[in-house]
Amino acid sequence: MEKLFTVLAINPGSTSTKLAIYSESGEIWRKSISHDTTLLSRYREVADQLEFRKRAVLESIEEVEGFSLKDLKAVVARGGLLRPLKGGVYRVNEYMKNDLRTARYGSHASNLGALIADEIAKTVGVEAFIVDPVVVDELSPLARYSGIPEIPRKSIFHALNQKASAKKAARELGKSYGECNLIVAHMGGGTSIGIHHNGRVVDVNNALDGDGPFSIERAGTVPAGDWMRYVLSHSHDAAALQKKLTGRGGVVAYLGTNDAQRIEAAIAAYRRGEEANNSDGLDGKRCLEVMQALCYQISREIASLAAVVNGKVDAVVLTGGLARSDFVVSEIKNRVSFLGRVIVYPGENELQALSEGVIEALKGNEEIQEYCPS
Repeated sequence: MEKLFTVLAINPGSTSTKLAIYSESGEIWRKSISHDTTLLSRYREVADQLEFRKRAVLESIEEVEGFSLKDLKAVVARGGLLRPLKGGVYRVNEYMKNDLRTARYGSHASNLGALIADEIAKTVGVEAFIVDPVVVDELSPLARYSGIPEIPRKSIFHALNQKASAKKAARELGKSYGECNLIVAHMGGGTSIGIHHNGRVVDVNNALDGDGPFSIERAGTVPAGDWMRYVLSHSHDAAALQKKLTGRGGVVAYLGTNDAQRIEAAIAAYRRGEEANNSDGLDGKRCLEVMQALCYQISREIASLAAVVNGKVDAVVLTGGLARSDFVVSEIKNRVSFLGRVIVYPGENELQALSEGVIEALKGNEEIQEYCPS
């Protein structure tokens, strides 16, 4: 087993923890741990799950034949909700751990990543890191204007996969990331589309709270006046309204499912001339129109970002779970290929992105940054 720059990557989600061991030669091992929601519900705060999740990680690593924690050169985790940061690799320090433990900037399972990584790293005398957390903020001053001074636009997006995909595309183009103009569309449960200009994401939609195109589970930009009147005329609480924007919006709201494979099967059946309402209960014609609308909105967002760099786009990069769909990729390519080359990297690739980022830092090719309080 490769000993040089071997790293453990940890990616906590709401009901799972994904793990991988990587070396410079590639992936050695991978596992996804599913956590019983009944057990998780016993913990009042997300931070209270730390020992439970850490124990599950360590027990899983013990299953890896021929591997010892002593082989590690570093532990890296998905970054949680921290203060806005520029992209890159950050050393886990006391300031970061305190902000994550106290949920100073918000509570999310990803907050556990750096905390678990730090505790495991300490047991073997190595350092812990995070790479490109969701709060990466490199917006240009002009991109922050929303039209309402009290509500500036924010940068919250799939920074980890976007950055990794952009760097990969730059290598494929024979350029450095810092000299490219790339439009990257991460398409999944949520969709974020960013313009990467000379190594910085200078404009991107807020993929959490809702602007940009609708996605599988998120509403995206909605007509502001109509939304205001909806809020005023309905007796929903804040949590229910938030869920309508993120979780039960988008494709889920139109079709009642977030299963892209079911939706595509219904579309395929409709195109074959089978019953509009197939045996799966989905209307193929309706599914086709909703997914075409999703691709339409993504394409429109991609094309609008070309204006940020005066149309000088090196490539459009499609990534995320929906990039596995031939239908989605074809629909978007047909609309945006006039901008130039379209490169497709299916999947989220987060564990790989974490590992590659920290290995480059250990080799001295990426700056290791320090997290400081705001």
